[in-house]
Amino acid sequence: METFPKIISVDDHTVEPPNVWRDRLPSKYQDRGPRIVRAPLKEMTFLGGKFAPVMGSPGDDGPIGDWWVYEDLHRPLTRLDTAVGYSRDEIKLEIITYEQMRPGSYDVPQRLADMDVNHVQSAVCFPTFPRFCGQTFTEAKDHELGLLGVRAYNDWMVEEWCGPEAQGRLIPLTLIPLWDAELAAQEVRRNAARGVRAVAFSEIPPHLGLPSVHTDDWDPFLAACDETGTVIAMHIGSSSKMPSTSADAPPAVGSTITFANCCFSMVDWLMSGKFERFPNLKVMYAEGQIGWIPYILERADVVWEENRGWGGVADKVHRPPSELFAEHVYGCFFDDAFGLKNLDAIGVPNVLYETDYPHSDSTWPKSREVGEAQMGHLDADVVDRIVRRNAIDLLGLTEDGLWAGPGGAR
Repeated sequence: METFPKIISVDDHTVEPPNVWRDRLPSKYQDRGPRIVRAPLKEMTFLGGKFAPVMGSPGDDGPIGDWWVYEDLHRPLTRLDTAVGYSRDEIKLEIITYEQMRPGSYDVPQRLADMDVNHVQSAVCFPTFPRFCGQTFTEAKDHELGLLGVRAYNDWMVEEWCGPEAQGRLIPLTLIPLWDAELAAQEVRRNAARGVRAVAFSEIPPHLGLPSVHTDDWDPFLAACDETGTVIAMHIGSSSKMPSTSADAPPAVGSTITFANCCFSMVDWLMSGKFERFPNLKVMYAEGQIGWIPYILERADVVWEENRGWGGVADKVHRPPSELFAEHVYGCFFDDAFGLKNLDAIGVPNVLYETDYPHSDSTWPKSREVGEAQMGHLDADVVDRIVRRNAIDLLGLTEDGLWAGPGGAR
C-alpha cells in the first residue's frame, strides 16, 4: 500500500510494575497484597489448557525468576507474558525476571518507543497479574482486600499507565469486582467519570463460578455500561478455561482453537436478550480473530427463525441475531487473512485491529507489514475503518485517535 493508517491497537498488554499495589494499598495489607518475590522455580506445566507453576524455596535448585505473591497465590512472570524481541524458537514456557523482559512491557516511555517502531499510534492494554478480567481478585479469599486491589489497579491504569507521560496514546481498560454486580456498577461509573470507556469482563462467567449473562444478576453492571457508554471487552482466556480437547493435549491444540470461547460467548450474548434490554451496550472480543463469525451468524439466524418457539428465546430476542451483532458486537484480529476476505459477511464497522504486544503471538514489530499484506485487496477507506476509525468511534477517542481523559490528549 502507498500509505497505511497509523494503527490503534485494541488488544495489547501491560506487565504491571512491582510497585502497583505496594504503593496503593493500606499499610495493613502490605504483607498480604500483591507483591513481587524473587525465587526459584520448582516445576511448571501447561497441559490441557491448565497452567500449573510451583515456586521453590530459597536455596532450592531451579531457575530464578520474579513471582507475584498474593494470599496463597504464587504466579511467576514467564516468557509467554513478554516475548517480543525474541525469535519464535527462543520463546519457551520459562520463568523470567523483569530484567529479562523488554522494558516496553512495563515502562511507559519504552512502550511508546516500541509503538513508534510498530506504526502504532494508540493502544488498549489488558492486565497480566490480575488476569484478563480480574480473576485473581475474584478468586481471593478476602474480598475486602480484593476490592481494594481492583481499585488500586484501576487508579494505576488511569493515573500512571495512561497518565500525562503517555500523551493520550495509551487507552485505559479497567477492572470490576466480578463477585458483586452492584459494586461492579459503582466501579464502572467511578471510572467513566474520569473518561474511561472500556471495562474487562469474562467471556464465559460460569467457568469462574459466576452467573451467566442469561440471568438478571449482571443487570446493575450492564445498566452502568449502557448508561456511561462503557464497552465490555472480553479477551480470550478471560474465563480461566482455554479450549482444549483432553487433559494431555499439548498447548498447540488450545492455541489453534482459542477463538472457540469467543464463539460460545457471542452466541450467549446474542441469545440473551441483553442487547434489546440495554440498547447502548457494546461488546468486543480481543484476540478472537474474525474468520469464524459469518457461519455463526448464519446458524444463529436459522435457529432464531426456525427454532425460537421451543428454543427459549422467543420472549426476549425479537430480531435476527445478525442484526443485533451489527449494532452491538465487535471482532478483533491481528492475523486473519480469511476473515478479511469475508468482510461483507461480517460487516466493516464491526472489525477492529490489534497487535497483541508483548505476547508470543504479537505481530510486533511488523504489524504494519502484516496489515498491508492482508488488506492489500481492500479500498483505502475500508482499511482506515478497520485500522483506526472504528476504534475511535467505539472508544470515544479524539479525531486524532488519542484518549482525552485525565492526563490524556491535550
